[in-house]
Amino acid sequence: MSILVGKPAPNFNARAVVNGRIEENVTLEAFHGKKYVILFFYPKDFTFVCPTELHAFQAKLAEFHERNVEVIGCSTDTAESHWGWQQIAKSHGGIAGVKYPLLADANKTIASAYGVLNGEFGVDDEGSLTATSEMIAFRGLFLIEKKGIVRHQLVNDLPLGRSVDETLRIVDALQFFERHGEVCPANWMAGQEAMKPTFDGVAAYLAKN
Repeated sequence: MSILVGKPAPNFNARAVVNGRIEENVTLEAFHGKKYVILFFYPKDFTFVCPTELHAFQAKLAEFHERNVEVIGCSTDTAESHWGWQQIAKSHGGIAGVKYPLLADANKTIASAYGVLNGEFGVDDEGSLTATSEMIAFRGLFLIEKKGIVRHQLVNDLPLGRSVDETLRIVDALQFFERHGEVCPANWMAGQEAMKPTFDGVAAYLAKN
């Protein structure tokens, strides 16, 4: 699994479902210089933990937009599968009401580029593709700054849902650092005191805490 923090985020050009309609050629480059991006991967449509995460991001979508952040989901399903799932009500396990883009990584190139593709595959002596497990994505999450650089990376195993509040906290910490040049200690929340990245700044912080 690759570490992308500090490196340019791999671009993508994929079909996606956006607010109930299928769109072609959704790219990461379209947001460069304009918005931060939270790109998160989930394993599979029509499952159990995944819709809780998708709805949780939707519930906080306005807070991401207030921070100039575009939220994008991605799985290895097709755009048609995403669309079909969006036609089903939340009360019946569907994702109706999810409005942000859901990328269709059916050829698995995006998950592979971000290092979150789960499973092992290869080619046998006869040239046939072999796989030891279903090829789906781990629960990867990436915070990409406006210049297209990855600043935060988190990867959970399939059974472990993520905290959307923690994602917002990380966005706040990055944007605070960009504005003020101060670094954020453990458990820092917006509105709390940060630290100047100097020995004097650390000493002053520790003296108060």
